[in-house]
Amino acid sequence: MREKKGTKITILGVGNVGATIAYTLAVCGTCSDIVLIDINKEKAKGEAMDIRQGVSFGHNVEVIDGDYADAVNSDIVIVTLGLGRKPGQTRLDLAQTNVNIIKEVMPQIAEAAPDAIYIIVSNPVDILTYVTLKCTNLSPKQVIGSGTALDTSRLRAVLADHLELSPNSIHAYVFGEHGDSSFIPWSMTSIAGVEMDEYMESQNHQKFDDDQIIEEVRLAGSEVIKRKGATFFAIGMAVNKICDSILRDANNIITVSYLINDKFDINDICLSLPAVLGSNGIEREVTPKLTDEEIKKLQASAAALREVIDQIKF
Repeated sequence: MREKKGTKITILGVGNVGATIAYTLAVCGTCSDIVLIDINKEKAKGEAMDIRQGVSFGHNVEVIDGDYADAVNSDIVIVTLGLGRKPGQTRLDLAQTNVNIIKEVMPQIAEAAPDAIYIIVSNPVDILTYVTLKCTNLSPKQVIGSGTALDTSRLRAVLADHLELSPNSIHAYVFGEHGDSSFIPWSMTSIAGVEMDEYMESQNHQKFDDDQIIEEVRLAGSEVIKRKGATFFAIGMAVNKICDSILRDANNIITVSYLINDKFDINDICLSLPAVLGSNGIEREVTPKLTDEEIKKLQASAAALREVIDQIKF
């Protein structure tokens, strides 16, 4: 049988998030092959069958279930393993349980697919991105946490609603932990090259409360969980964008979690800052120009993550 040529993505874990990511990849035609791996093999097989049975209406994507060994030759491995966040639970409450799962599984997957780009989605994503690096021989450029890519999208959606604009027309970011210590660098927020405050004044928009906006963004996931029990559509779209950037070697700048060293006096921590994403994963790091106050918030976020890392066993 001749060797197939295409783009292959393996997804570890096919709960709500993993299955939705697989569906989104298939609908968008982002890759040619998808492998679904889960401890519940029947669930993985069922999800693969369900997606595959609909591809005649869109892009021809091969979707199968498999085991760790089937990750071989993957271009990308997406990690959604572990327990999900329950109502009232913070992402960091999940740390030790999901760290134990990552420690067990990731060395096996990295051995099967040593050249793949790894996208960590499981929470707490910054901690698990760090642990993945520590328990494998993967390079920092290969391991990307979905980080605040989703938070940034949520922020743009919130601002768009306030300003009656498309989210695509708003340049705004969330940096730091994907969690309670995240922050908005307002000094970098702009519309059509115009600083936010100046734009709002020129358009006669009522100024909004900065603290209220970041709180709305931080609680966005919890609000969804409160109403439907889980979040999976938005993260599916976020991860698809990251995958598309890698497979197309698009060099898009996205706020993702990666290993930070020698930046803003932060070392050996994974948190979210802008990065150029392409076929090698993290092609280039982007060091944003932050105010002194924003640097302190970033350092506080790093300190919060360090405190958790120092408490967990890995």
